Amino acid sequence: MTHTFGVRNDNPAFHEYFELFYKEVFFPYLKKHNISTVIQTGDMFDRRKYVNFLTLYKTRKYFFSEFTKIHEPLSLITYLGNHDSFFRNTLEVNSPSLLLPDNLGHIDIVDKPVNKVIGGLSIDFIPWICDDNYSHIRDFIEKSTSKFCFGHFELEGFEMDAGNFCKEGLDKSFQTLLGKYEKVFSGHFHHRSTDSHIYYVGAPYQMTWADYGDKRGFHTFDTESHEIKFIENPFKMFHKLSYDDRNDDFNYDSVLQIDFAALKNRTVKVVVSAKEDFQLFDQYMDKLYAAEPLDVSIVEDFTDYSVVTENESIDQTDSTTDILYKHIDSINMSLDKNKMKNVLTEVYNQAIENL
Repeated sequence: MTHTFGVRNDNPAFHEYFELFYKEVFFPYLKKHNISTVIQTGDMFDRRKYVNFLTLYKTRKYFFSEFTKIHEPLSLITYLGNHDSFFRNTLEVNSPSLLLPDNLGHIDIVDKPVNKVIGGLSIDFIPWICDDNYSHIRDFIEKSTSKFCFGHFELEGFEMDAGNFCKEGLDKSFQTLLGKYEKVFSGHFHHRSTDSHIYYVGAPYQMTWADYGDKRGFHTFDTESHEIKFIENPFKMFHKLSYDDRNDDFNYDSVLQIDFAALKNRTVKVVVSAKEDFQLFDQYMDKLYAAEPLDVSIVEDFTDYSVVTENESIDQTDSTTDILYKHIDSINMSLDKNKMKNVLTEVYNQAIENL
């Protein structure tokens, strides 16, 4: 799984959300099933250039220190992703090597291709590929006799977000090289996807509105049966609420009974399809704000779709990236639409992180 600690400008609410997942789901599962090895698939920290001290403190408290509290031996293998490296053309300077102390349990940082035997199974671990290590990694893979590989690959043709496919990165020839393995597991993209040979394991939690509705969690891999199992994270950061006061059951008394407590420190989008009683709407919003959500946006969608053509129809409840993609798809021009989507997605995500 890919972590990206410090996401969204080191927002404390996201740390609280991450901690809930590790406390209630991840570490209890490890204890219950006597799992001895955790593999972190790169991008441990979100920023390449520096670390926020609060992020370092929080992650040591709710993640790294927990490895010392579980049955022995429990080890963490983390290999470098692109976010972990200060430079783009070499992995020499990287945040895990500088920030993760040995006294927080057994942490094995992989900064070069290596083979390890886990549970009697030979597994290759491949860090982020850059100019400095490309030839060495290709040579390593060509000579390897392992059937399984964990890496941090940017592979052409796989989904970066739901419906948004990567058109750059390592080309089909490199995927052909990876074909020598029985299974390949990769970090990098936060969206889970697979072609039944290469598995993008995704991130364990939601980080932007593009993640809304996308199942997040972590995987287990049985070294004996080679079975892959997905364990879903039940906690969501992004929530949509539907408001329509034309329903007879929607009244002042029913609004008072709504419990918004679970939305504290969460990001909420209220989709209004009908707002005939403005005082009732104000009461509804006051009740919502009293729960102290992290952020609230209101989408008033009164569109009569019966008189709108298919080309004019835009679902305002979609995420920002969904709306961008739909608009790009509608442009009648000779251009690489997928490349444009990739560029706009990167710009949008950078803007979100700097909010």
